[in-house]
Amino acid sequence: KQWYQRRVAITAGILAEDKHRPIYEELLGENFKVSYSPGGATQNTIRVAQHYLNYPGATSFVGCIGKDSFGEKLKACMKKEGINTNYLINATAPTGVCAVLLTGGNRSLVTRLDAANEYTYEHLVGAETWKMVTTAQFYYVAGFFLTVSPKSMQSVGEHAVKENKCFCMNLSAPFLSQFFKEPMQSVLPYVDILFGNEDEYRAFASNFGIASTDLNVIATKIGAMPKKNSKRSRIVIVTQGDKPTIVFREGRIKEYPIVPVPAEKIIDTNGAGDAFAGGFLSEYVKNKDIETCVSSGSHAAAMIIQVSGCTLPDRN
Repeated sequence: KQWYQRRVAITAGILAEDKHRPIYEELLGENFKVSYSPGGATQNTIRVAQHYLNYPGATSFVGCIGKDSFGEKLKACMKKEGINTNYLINATAPTGVCAVLLTGGNRSLVTRLDAANEYTYEHLVGAETWKMVTTAQFYYVAGFFLTVSPKSMQSVGEHAVKENKCFCMNLSAPFLSQFFKEPMQSVLPYVDILFGNEDEYRAFASNFGIASTDLNVIATKIGAMPKKNSKRSRIVIVTQGDKPTIVFREGRIKEYPIVPVPAEKIIDTNGAGDAFAGGFLSEYVKNKDIETCVSSGSHAAAMIIQVSGCTLPDRN
C-alpha cells in the first residue's frame, strides 16, 4: 500500500489532483478487495429513504454520470436498491467517484467530481426527466447542487409551489452560504423543509445577517424568512452530532433526543446528515408526526456512522 501512501496522506479527505487520477483504475487492476457503493450527498439521502420505505420504485434520482464503467456500476447499484434513475450521460467527463483507501484502521478519501458538475437544466426539462418531476410528490436536493444548476432547483421549486408539493434542501456545507450566497438566496424561498448541522446553520447566520450564534434563534429566523408557498409552513431541522436535534415548526422550537452510539462503535460520521434526512423523509412522506420522523432520521444516522461510507445493510 506504500504507492498510495506516497500520494495520499493517511486519514486525508481531498479532491483528486492529476497525480491522484491513476488510483481509480489501478485499484481495479491490482490485487485489492474492492467494493462499490452509490454515493453523493443527495443520492445517499435517497438511498436511505428507499431503504426505509422498502417499496421498489418509491424514490427516483436524477444526476449526471460519464459514459464509462463506473457509470454502469452506479446504475446497476441503484437498480438493485429499487430506485428509479434517469442520468444525464456526459460523453467527455468521467463519472464522479470517491476512492476510500483503507490502511489498517485509517481511512483516506480521494474524490473526483467530474461529471457530477456537468448536470444541465436542459436534461431536467426534457420529457422523460420532467415526467419524473411531475409524478413525484416530494423533492429533496443537497445544497452542493447550488454550485451546478440552481436554475434546475428553482424550476422544481416552482412546480412544487404550483402543485403544493414539498420541496426540501440541505445546507450541506458551511462554505456554500458564503461563496454561493446568491444562488442560495434564490432557492431558499421554495424550501419547505431545511436540513443542516450546527456549523452549517451558524455559517448561514453569519452570511445572511442573523446576528446570533444561538441555534434556536437562527432556526426561528430562518423559519420566518420569505416563502413562496404560503400553504406550507417552513420546518427547520438542526442536527448537532451527539446533542439533541432542534426542530422549528409552526412558530415553535422543540428538541428531540438522538439515538446514542458508543464512541468505540463510531467508524465514519461523514454521511450522518445525509442519512438523517433520508430517514426523516421516509416517514414524512407517509404523513407521520414529526417525533416519528425525527426518530427515524436519528436511527438512520446512528446506523450509518457505524459503517464506512453510506453502506446499507443487506435486507437478507
